[in-house]
Amino acid sequence: MPKMKTSRAAAKRFKATGTGKLKRNKAYKRHILTKKSTKTKRNLRKAAMTDSTNVKNMKKILPYI
Repeated sequence: MPKMKTSRAAAKRFKATGTGKLKRNKAYKRHILTKKSTKTKRNLRKAAMTDSTNVKNMKKILPYI
């Protein structure tokens, strides 16, 4: 059986933590920032964990992470 290929797009967006959970950056921080409050923008800086409903699919496209 051939090697499984990693989705390069996903590999650039997700990192694995020490316990194997997937860490991601939050969306909505790229443009149209003037109407967003300082508090909102500050909270968007922090990384978030991938939701448990998506983990199964993410592990499939990131087999070696």
